[in-house]
Amino acid sequence: MQALTAAAFFLFLFLPSTFSSPSIGGDTLTPRQPLADGETLVSANGSFALGFFSPVDSINRYVGIWYNKIPNQTVVWIANRRNPISDPTSSLSVTAAGNLVITNKNSSIIWSSGSSGLTSAVAQILENGNFVVREPTNNSNDPTSLVTAWQSFDHPTDTSLPGMKIGGNLTSGVNYNYTAWTSPTDPSPSKYVTALDLHGDPQLILLSGSGRIWRSGPWNGLRFSGIPEMETYSMFTFDFIKEKDSAYYTFNVRDPSVISRLVTSSTGISQRLIWLEESQSWYVFWSAPKDPCDKFSPCGPFGICDINSSPLCRCMQGFEPKSPTNWALRDGTDGCVRKTKLDCTNGTDGFVTVSGVKLPDTSSSTVDITLNLDQCRAMCLKNCSCTAYATANISGSGSGCIIWTSNLSDVRDYSSNGQDLYLRLAAADLGSPSNTRKRGIAASITVGSIVGILLLSLLGYCAWKRKNKKNKERRKKGIISQFSNNVERSWEEKDFELPSYDLSTIEEATNNFSIENKLGEGGFGPVFKGRLDEGEDIAVKRLSKTSVQGADELKNEVILIAKLQHRNLVRLLGYCIEAEERMLIYEYMSNKSLDALLFDKSKSTSLLNWRTRCNIILGIARGLLYLHQDSRFRIIHRDLKASNILLDNNMNPKISDFGMARIFGGDETEANTRRVVGTYGYMSPEYAMDGIFSMKSDVFSFGVLVLEIISGKKNRGVYSSNPHENLLGLAWSLWEEGDALQLVDESMNCSFPLSEASKCIQIGLLCVQERPEDRPIMSSVVLMLGSETSHLPHPKQPGFVAMRGHPDSSSSKQDSVPVNEMSITILEGR
Repeated sequence: MQALTAAAFFLFLFLPSTFSSPSIGGDTLTPRQPLADGETLVSANGSFALGFFSPVDSINRYVGIWYNKIPNQTVVWIANRRNPISDPTSSLSVTAAGNLVITNKNSSIIWSSGSSGLTSAVAQILENGNFVVREPTNNSNDPTSLVTAWQSFDHPTDTSLPGMKIGGNLTSGVNYNYTAWTSPTDPSPSKYVTALDLHGDPQLILLSGSGRIWRSGPWNGLRFSGIPEMETYSMFTFDFIKEKDSAYYTFNVRDPSVISRLVTSSTGISQRLIWLEESQSWYVFWSAPKDPCDKFSPCGPFGICDINSSPLCRCMQGFEPKSPTNWALRDGTDGCVRKTKLDCTNGTDGFVTVSGVKLPDTSSSTVDITLNLDQCRAMCLKNCSCTAYATANISGSGSGCIIWTSNLSDVRDYSSNGQDLYLRLAAADLGSPSNTRKRGIAASITVGSIVGILLLSLLGYCAWKRKNKKNKERRKKGIISQFSNNVERSWEEKDFELPSYDLSTIEEATNNFSIENKLGEGGFGPVFKGRLDEGEDIAVKRLSKTSVQGADELKNEVILIAKLQHRNLVRLLGYCIEAEERMLIYEYMSNKSLDALLFDKSKSTSLLNWRTRCNIILGIARGLLYLHQDSRFRIIHRDLKASNILLDNNMNPKISDFGMARIFGGDETEANTRRVVGTYGYMSPEYAMDGIFSMKSDVFSFGVLVLEIISGKKNRGVYSSNPHENLLGLAWSLWEEGDALQLVDESMNCSFPLSEASKCIQIGLLCVQERPEDRPIMSSVVLMLGSETSHLPHPKQPGFVAMRGHPDSSSSKQDSVPVNEMSITILEGR
């Protein structure tokens, strides 16, 4: 019995050391207790861990810090990134003097932080991810309030965490720069560096070696000039501290449950990432450079880059291309030169306002925060080298002055959300009273001519109309023939940057367009399933020869989608233009469209469980965010609905049918049309009633989709003053009564997380609020869907609009067919 008791006591002592976590038992390293390879320090609440690790596909060992609660290891700091370890018996220790040291089995020093001048030091990993060296003390319960002798936040690698600095001090030479890994398997410093350029008016820059890839523009009191979207990032706070010889930029998150970091990637991109708990993945919230105009000075000195124009580059007023030949070849890097030299001596120079732009490179500019705009103008005129000026701080009524005395480079057009730049020009390039009078006379002559032409045109139209009545049939045939010829020319002249398929290949793939291969038909014509010789299944959209409207929308679709690449957008494989045939070839979606499953109870019960529905909602949100923010163009879909969401083999959603889509300007927020297109059940009130569409009208459609996916019910296309007549009204009533979960599809049989379902319904209601300005943008929607936070705004009433006799389902003459759903709808004018 005594032997058994002794054995039990031995096991009691032995088991914890054998089966417990490899943590050494806390967050602090002491001179008496080094950290061996295989052991970790974990911060007080478990957010971060510090220890030895190896990158993917590497045998080298490093000491680093990573997120402790995120399953796929994400390293945010590395001590010995230049000195990898091959010895698995190495250790990390702190000396009494405060020197962090990595040694191998031979006690050779691999890496050292340098002595901190202490007499009794400890090292501690904090909850914010900072590893600090300090004197041990019991006088404070808050480690962050203690004076540190050394900290990892002062020696960043590639990642900026909330509270970390980006910047430096010109006098001391201290810099907080972020250098990318060489590759995902090699954390050694690469050529890509994110830093704060402290010269002139400080601005963030992304470097490749010594060359600039991207710059943020100067801080204007609200945001960086070249990141106008920063003002919409309500989940973050930004601080910019500027002193005589130093400047620092930091960010923080308002909600502690949101995990976010800034990273300089090994591919030369600066990214803001957010962890989505729902999908267990990192979401790219923002990145730079994101388009050709985001790259440093693509249009050279005195050029302006506009992502929504073709060509991208144009010269500022009073300037012309330095190299017309290169400019014609769409190479604008040489920039522009003045048409007329400045005349500083006689004081005849003036200024023209260049509105809505990213301010030019400020690395050689001067700033005086005491001057107002009028004083800034006067100072610029006194300086013969001054080329432009602008307001330094646009917050409030504006203050401060930036003056440029060199070439103006890296300017891009941001339309309404940019800043005003005051460009100095010679009098000849500004215009004069005599020129204005001449222009007025010319304008009067032009107006008179236009009026005369209109009268003659009206008389000619009346005569044509009378003649047309007698030759209706002949005219119809002539128009169709002429249209066919015009379409053929326009398609042949357009470079779609897509592979072209022979007609014979498509005929063979679709069994000569057999009826057995037909998937459906829309206003544009039929859709056929096919299989190429390589075994790839395809869907072929074939334009009907008599479809006039369908051709325009088919061409609009290929122009847009050919330039889009995203996992949640349908993929266009190529096209066929031969003889009278106009066809688009897409990847085939085996599960067809969402509405074919969602509104069929027998199919939805077996195929659409709760997790699948959530993944579909998140996938649609990501695809829509790509269209609105991350693609080369800002695209408004205008016909987002269940039948335009296709599902692949794994039930991943893909947005399709871009025939109604519109490209928006870089900072264009809304547009107006007299031709309302789409499906009434998904239209926002401002679009259905007034023809006003924007990103927020797509958000409304997405909200309808969310509620349909959750409930399995279709939102009928009648916008009624009685809210109970449609799904939105039902959802709103249940929400107000505190019984929102009654909306969930009964086929779920209560097998769904209650909090998650409530969150999805709340997000859907937020998206369908009546006022566009109340609806969230898609980046916020994606974050809300992926976050476990419960701090969501309370939704306001959805938009209920009487449609005055519009049909119940769609504004189309022929509704879209829910089969592979790459259909084009022919729409009536409003």
